[in-house]
Amino acid sequence: MNPAMWISKTGVQAQDEKLQAIANNLANAQTVGFKKDRVVFEDLFYSVEQQPGTQRADNNTLSPTGVQLGNGTHMVGTQKVFSQGSTQTTNNTYDVAIQGNGFLQVRQPNGDPAYTRAGQLGVDPNGILINASGLPLVPQITVPTNATALTIGENGVVTATIPGSTAGSELGQLTLTSFINPTGLLALGGNLFQETAASGAPTEGKPGDAQFGTLKQGALEGSNVQVVEEMVDMIAAQRTYEMNTKVLTAADNMLDYLAQAAR
Repeated sequence: MNPAMWISKTGVQAQDEKLQAIANNLANAQTVGFKKDRVVFEDLFYSVEQQPGTQRADNNTLSPTGVQLGNGTHMVGTQKVFSQGSTQTTNNTYDVAIQGNGFLQVRQPNGDPAYTRAGQLGVDPNGILINASGLPLVPQITVPTNATALTIGENGVVTATIPGSTAGSELGQLTLTSFINPTGLLALGGNLFQETAASGAPTEGKPGDAQFGTLKQGALEGSNVQVVEEMVDMIAAQRTYEMNTKVLTAADNMLDYLAQAAR
């Protein structure tokens, strides 16, 4: 295959992958707690016909730059960008926004832990605090059936107002979990992440302590997708895609010209 055609093919594939990430970001622009993806590319290996600094055969001088021809690009990974999303006030008792670093921990049906930034909480028929997918929070907190009001403090302390009691009854403590490398977490879908060897081990603590953020009741953290930025990136990716296809066409026309000239 003509090297220019191969290089253009890698460029087309790279922009297609970037467009897929942009499409997913835009699709989740209104998803609570969503963190946008960024695609990371790097250039492929080089065909070195002459090393820089080696002696040239024509005049016995040293080559200042050498001859190095690139072979295109490829995607090496995607990164979750964990910047803070905008805070949306809902005034819903069971909505909680994380302001700062940290994840809420939930327990999956198979017993494994998962982590989320989406604070759309609720209670199941047994009064256990759950997330929007019905997964119980860890540590588990149970709300009494006769509770008339629920308060979640910035420090994660959950209290309820019980009829006949003048003081609030403390139900438990919501905790937050942090990772040394959150971009290494595995995205499971459903606003959930899972620990991996790349993310490091989870560190659990109380909201407001050390590296952990605080909680805000009656609010939700929105997606951190900036629609205008994504649209600009989409246009740039589209133009780059078009330029790579033009190179493919040009290389094909050149090969066709050589084939006709050889007849």
